[in-house]
Amino acid sequence: MRLPPALLTLAAVGIAGALYLNPPAAPRDHAARVDARVGAGSIRSTIAPTEADSLAELELVPNGDATDIYVSNRLAGPVQVELRAFDAVDVRFLPELPLRQLIAARTRVLVSRVDGTGPGAYYGVNMIIVPGDPKARVDEVSYALPVDENSDWQLGQDFHGGFSHNDVQNRYAVDLIVPVGTPVLAARGGIVMQAENGFDRGGTNREKYVDRANFIRILHDDGSMGLYAHLQENGVLVRVGERVELGQLIAYSGNTGYSSGPHLHFSVQVNGGMTLASIPFRMVGPQGYLPLPGR
Repeated sequence: MRLPPALLTLAAVGIAGALYLNPPAAPRDHAARVDARVGAGSIRSTIAPTEADSLAELELVPNGDATDIYVSNRLAGPVQVELRAFDAVDVRFLPELPLRQLIAARTRVLVSRVDGTGPGAYYGVNMIIVPGDPKARVDEVSYALPVDENSDWQLGQDFHGGFSHNDVQNRYAVDLIVPVGTPVLAARGGIVMQAENGFDRGGTNREKYVDRANFIRILHDDGSMGLYAHLQENGVLVRVGERVELGQLIAYSGNTGYSSGPHLHFSVQVNGGMTLASIPFRMVGPQGYLPLPGR
């Protein structure tokens, strides 16, 4: 049977300021803040305007009496998505929701189909997105210093730092204190998966600045991801999809986003199964390995 208008939400996603994923919000909360947009064919969809829009797109496409649900990955690396139905009445999903699926870089995938089973058919769909492949197996790698070892740098906040390195995404991160405009070098080669370049200020007001950091996310060959954050406005020098080599100049440091002063934030992250998590790493400086705490 022909389905009525549906409610789509993109819940909690993305890299807020390159450092934090917004916590998943209830679909009803997003539905209260939506912008109405006309979907494909005669379907009118309602999509919550969140950071998810820069990571992936959720589409409803009419297919006879049914509706196909597509997800398009906008990143130059894999993302894992989780789809959940809510307020579902007299409908059937094939395959059933909830479901999780890995979407390859820059691809559009049919993830489910919904059909009405009764006269009161109605439904909503909620999507959560996390960068990376949860099946990645991380190699033992020593990372290079992401700035010239002879430049004016100091090791600031490191693993388990009390100011902002106290959650799963940032627990294993280092802050290199450097002047604004310091050349940032690739600590390891890989593919530029994601980048943000347009923010021009920062500060310690978390609510105001947590989602306003410029950053680069580089996908390594083993599926882990290197994150370089708080970059200068217009300081990103590489393109999404470009392959970079160890030691290549990729950006200039800054002080954008949630930050107490000019520095470069670096971490290695993996998808832990719908959870973006930082992991311990070793980094080589001019005097050998940096003195980073254990796990």
